[in-house]
Amino acid sequence: MTAHGIGLVARQEIRTRLRTGRWKALLTVWGVVVNGLAVLFRLALESSEGFDWGDEEGVIMFGGVLLSVLVLTLLVTPALSAQTINGDRERGTLATLQVTRLTAGEIALGKLVAAWGTGLVVLGLTLPSLFLPVLEGAIGVGRFVVVVLVAGLLIGIVCAISQGWSALLARSITSVLMSYMTVFGLLVVTPIVFTLAIPLTAAPSDTEHGTYSKEHTEYVWWLLAPNPVVILADATPRLPKRHNSIGYQSEESDPLGDIGRSVRDARAGSGGDEDSVGPVWPYGLGFNLMLAGGALWVSARRLRAPARTLPEGIRVA
Repeated sequence: MTAHGIGLVARQEIRTRLRTGRWKALLTVWGVVVNGLAVLFRLALESSEGFDWGDEEGVIMFGGVLLSVLVLTLLVTPALSAQTINGDRERGTLATLQVTRLTAGEIALGKLVAAWGTGLVVLGLTLPSLFLPVLEGAIGVGRFVVVVLVAGLLIGIVCAISQGWSALLARSITSVLMSYMTVFGLLVVTPIVFTLAIPLTAAPSDTEHGTYSKEHTEYVWWLLAPNPVVILADATPRLPKRHNSIGYQSEESDPLGDIGRSVRDARAGSGGDEDSVGPVWPYGLGFNLMLAGGALWVSARRLRAPARTLPEGIRVA
């Protein structure tokens, strides 16, 4: 396995994508729409009657836009890699790569690099609206860099998982569906399962005022860990507390910080606080990286030639 072989496959994939003009049009529309919505969100914050955000408008804009961008990008990502292998097999072009001196690992990594690179371009088109709070001084450069790196890594993970489905399933429409189901599971199903599991942890607790049912979220916090929104929010560096008008320290109105504190509170349980437990994001990111690594291994294994068996109705070339 060599970098040259991986780069060769990646360049071929990118050229194939750029050969059709629709990708350029779609990326242009994506950039204009997302940045336009971000500007409208900022204008809505500034014109809100009855609310004095002070200097927190940039923080709220950064967190709100970033969470929206992450969710939208993860919904777009399966379309980038969920057909990279079975789609080429259906068109009869995959065998052209397999009969060359390229190894299965080089083909799998090259296709992943191309899809991941396209996903990073999609993310990069949203950076102008995210960089505005940095220019205003509401968000530090370090925080900006961390969240962009984590978001980019999450995009790569989803690309790898989608490519794994593309290698495992014979039909491209099925692999696309399973890729979207996986993203839906990580984004939506995990908080639903966590919410449903909380009542199951309830146990009677005796106090001087009587007995009541006490829920132990510290037993089920790990259900939230794989969620990409939780990973991004918890990995984001915390903003420093500020002194309010009556002299007490208070947290900034930060969407990312609020989610991160809520998850750590769930891990600490009712008897602790967020400062008594460690971060949650390493567990979730580690789990997702294992999924991505397994999907990449499946991709390389299914690309080995000669193949021992082929799915029914699938040709070699």
